[in-house]
Amino acid sequence: MRHGKKFNHLGRTAAHRKAMLANMGSSLIEHKRINTTVAKAKALKTFIEPLITKAKTENNQTTEKGTHNRRVVFSNLRSKEAVTELFSTVAEKVGDRPGGYTRIIKLGNRLGDNADMAMIELVDFNELYNAGKPKKKSTRRSRRGGGAKKAETPAPAAETKTDDSEE
Repeated sequence: MRHGKKFNHLGRTAAHRKAMLANMGSSLIEHKRINTTVAKAKALKTFIEPLITKAKTENNQTTEKGTHNRRVVFSNLRSKEAVTELFSTVAEKVGDRPGGYTRIIKLGNRLGDNADMAMIELVDFNELYNAGKPKKKSTRRSRRGGGAKKAETPAPAAETKTDDSEE
């Protein structure tokens, strides 16, 4: 029975699970997105988000606290390159985000064993999703002002199309 067990054990021993999550976390930081199963992606999300928070707060702390955060993250990730990338590139990019650094997108089922697959990615590094969104708008628009302009604009465009088709 699994009474009181808060996280998914993923059918592995504790050492195997910790090593797997460390490897997946390093790959996620290095490549910014990875494909895996939904269960592993959810486990990785709970593993990596506190580490990103530690990397983000390192820039705002004194040097002793920053060194401690680096050591804590290194004890979890076990990769110098991943820790360096996390504390430099990733921490700068997510500096103003209050949380939710990763996104899980379900991809469907794997052909071999029909496992649910997902892509987990760092939110701020996906240019496709962030391109359509404006940075921050501070102006507010009323509903009456915007509706009248939209009705007027398509009418001349429709007239020009009919003129081109007649010629």
